[in-house]
Amino acid sequence: MDGSSLSDAGPAAAPRLPGGMSAGPWLVLAASVLWGTTGTSQALAPAAASSLAIGSLRLTLGAAVLLAFAAARGAVTRELIARAPGPLLGVAAGIAIYQLAFFSGVRLTGVAVGTLVGIGSSPIFARLFSWIIDCELPSSRWHIATLVALAGCALLVLPDGDDAARRVHPGGIALTLLAGAAYAGLSLAGQRLGRRVPADAGMALAFAAGALALAPVLASQDLTWLADARAAAVVLHLGILATAVPYVLYVRALRSVPVSSAVTLTLAEPLTAAMLGLFLLGERLPPAGIAGLACLIAGLALLVTQRQDPGRHDARPSL
Repeated sequence: MDGSSLSDAGPAAAPRLPGGMSAGPWLVLAASVLWGTTGTSQALAPAAASSLAIGSLRLTLGAAVLLAFAAARGAVTRELIARAPGPLLGVAAGIAIYQLAFFSGVRLTGVAVGTLVGIGSSPIFARLFSWIIDCELPSSRWHIATLVALAGCALLVLPDGDDAARRVHPGGIALTLLAGAAYAGLSLAGQRLGRRVPADAGMALAFAAGALALAPVLASQDLTWLADARAAAVVLHLGILATAVPYVLYVRALRSVPVSSAVTLTLAEPLTAAMLGLFLLGERLPPAGIAGLACLIAGLALLVTQRQDPGRHDARPSL
């Protein structure tokens, strides 16, 4: 996509692969694979690095990289802000709320349960929001793919039943549900943003607003651990490769992929995290986890091989 604004007539034609298959689902998968490296990167960070500090730094660095790139191309203008104020604020609010709610919820209820509730609830919220706002009804293929992928996610991340029950915290569950809703909301706003303005410039402004909202959180954190070279490398990876690049890919994909399908496809994130854990961190999966990987792959394959009708998913120009 070039740096010019999209025409008022609507979004540019979505890129398609040979055979008529939309490239959008593959862009979502690429973004999800990059997001899936987050957990491995955090595992390599110093013990002194808190989750809130890493999350805030990740957002701040991602915003700085996107702003620098967009500004160098002259893509950030007052006209751009005026074209999509609602979507810009929606993405910024969703990003900020997601970071705070997810990391806080996981701290209360544990990584496994928190991740399952946060990631697993986002496709449901996405379908609900798309139905309310756009009257978008997902296909039967989406229902099957989402159920199979969610089953795989549950098998992959849930620990022993007794341990899971002990870690369930009502406040943590509420926060991770809020995170799932925030992610679905920012996806819906991101779809409108990518259809009105260049994806990189729009995300730069949205991330900058989100980073400003989290500035008090970042200011309250101990950042002395950043003096370590490995810590700095982890933050650079998280800010650039696990934040700036995948979010631009994701917003571009949303121009041709329904929000409900896109959010389901992001379940490739825990799949990537599991694979990295197996091959890089020496983790092992029980038989249920292996079955979960198979279910996730099957569910994602159902969606990514679905032919998209570019005229079917146009969102209302309002909001």
